[in-house]
Amino acid sequence: MEQTVIQVENLTRAFRETVALRQLSLDIARGETFGLVGPDGAGKTTTLRLLAAVMRPTSGRVRVAGFDTLRQAESIHAHVGYMPQRFSLYADLSVLENLNFYADIFGVYGSDERKQRIAQLLAFAHLQPFVDRRAGQLSGGMQKKLALACTLIHQPDVLLLDEPTTGVDPVSRREFWDILTELHLAGTTIVVSTPYMDEAERCNRVGLLFKGELIECGAPAAIKAMLKGQVVELRAEPVSRARETLSRQPEVIEVQLYGDLLHVLVDDADRRMPLLRSALELNGVRVDGLRAIRPRMEEAFISLIRQRQAH
Repeated sequence: MEQTVIQVENLTRAFRETVALRQLSLDIARGETFGLVGPDGAGKTTTLRLLAAVMRPTSGRVRVAGFDTLRQAESIHAHVGYMPQRFSLYADLSVLENLNFYADIFGVYGSDERKQRIAQLLAFAHLQPFVDRRAGQLSGGMQKKLALACTLIHQPDVLLLDEPTTGVDPVSRREFWDILTELHLAGTTIVVSTPYMDEAERCNRVGLLFKGELIECGAPAAIKAMLKGQVVELRAEPVSRARETLSRQPEVIEVQLYGDLLHVLVDDADRRMPLLRSALELNGVRVDGLRAIRPRMEEAFISLIRQRQAH
């Protein structure tokens, strides 16, 4: 049986009249990569801060690595690495000086052990060529990798990452997740919030937060299976008229817009595509492309949120 490393029971956090998190209950297994997704203001950052024991809950209980976040916060800090959205790298310090600074903060003493850990992290994060470069002169992607290296300096069992790849280029995002995959394979428990659905797909399980509540939780395949219907992707002009026309069709469950593409949820893609094309052309819409596609996490989450909003 998998060992639970994070236990959350009826966790609530309120800020005066605003409830940022409401009655969250969740178990995360040792070695699991768990993704938190949801729109801005859903409660993702609040959840991670509560798990990291840097914020006190209004009510409820959290245990991380066997320790209670209220009564044993210092013990938790020894086992947890927490990387907030704005990690406090020191821009005027070099890569090596930043790592040594965080080694001091986390009590990594002993010259041999410290040198060994720093050397391992520099290699792990591919930062060896930049040890003498100031953190402020690094690219956004390298700054993120340095922040992660600083977070790992005390070899935590649990890693809490708040949108760690926001604002970096796609190549740096992929490199960062390659590092996380290595940590996952080594047995580290990772809880990561992300706005990117392709990153959510890489998690063992995903939790969807909306207005402070956990509305769905499961493996990515299980989340996608909750999507009602099949997905038809089309490119049409004018797109606003196409969207309006499709929304009126009885066979259409839902219409989602992605740039100049429309994703249409129907009960049977092959049977409905000729009807969709005919309805659009009758309303003066030019159809440039029409095809059935496999559902993605993005369609599933948008649909689940819309269902919750409709209640």
